[in-house]
Amino acid sequence: MTRPVLEARNLTKEFSGFTAVDDVDLLISEGSIHALIGPNGAGKTTVFNLLTKFLQPTRGQILFHGEDITPLKSAAIARKGIVRSFQISAVFPHMTALENIRVALQTAEGSSYSFWKSGNSLHKLNERCMELLESVGLAEFANTTTVELAYGRKRALELATTLAMEPQLLLLDEPTQGMGSEDVDRVVALVRKAAQGRTVLMVEHNLSVVSKLCDRITVLAQGAVLAEGDYHTVSADPRVREVYMGSAGSGERGSQGAASDNVEAAQ
Repeated sequence: MTRPVLEARNLTKEFSGFTAVDDVDLLISEGSIHALIGPNGAGKTTVFNLLTKFLQPTRGQILFHGEDITPLKSAAIARKGIVRSFQISAVFPHMTALENIRVALQTAEGSSYSFWKSGNSLHKLNERCMELLESVGLAEFANTTTVELAYGRKRALELATTLAMEPQLLLLDEPTQGMGSEDVDRVVALVRKAAQGRTVLMVEHNLSVVSKLCDRITVLAQGAVLAEGDYHTVSADPRVREVYMGSAGSGERGSQGAASDNVEAAQ
């Protein structure tokens, strides 16, 4: 059996009496691509924030390679090899693509704040920058200011900056959000490539993407685990269809009607 990279036990987050994440158990196996899905407000991003310690859990435990990392702060989590992206593209808009990668590499090697060094000292990082840009299909845009890049390419650049941190566990929050079909296909290929030799946990609303990429899926509803398994198992689960399509016989498709279309289309 593949050993777990990350494990959450009884993970709970309460906000002034409201339980956003309710006693969640999560096991992420080494080398897998694992998806966290669910309707709007299910608690997916909150779980991400707990795992990466942007939020402190009310109760529960987080283990990374068997080590209890629950007390650690987010910077310490990243240094251990747990690196995440965000729903909103997090790149520097007025720097070039290469400069964005170089900042990430400086962070990874601990030289981010060496202001007394000459800018020429950063040139040694350029070869690795170009390798990372090549890996996400952006080599020809190395000297393009990021604000001039199309949205899909900005997300690809963000993936490259994330990979510059040499993550063991890569957490991707809605990597295809707001993309057209062509960009979605490109990002699916990039995520599959990025997953080689590492473990990926992703929040993703596009169930067609999930069906193509993911080995295992955890479905959240109202902050709790509703179902878990491979895509065919969870997509056939009547409870999963219920939370995506709304109550049967209600005469309404519910707020997740578009997601239910994805359930049908991806099968």
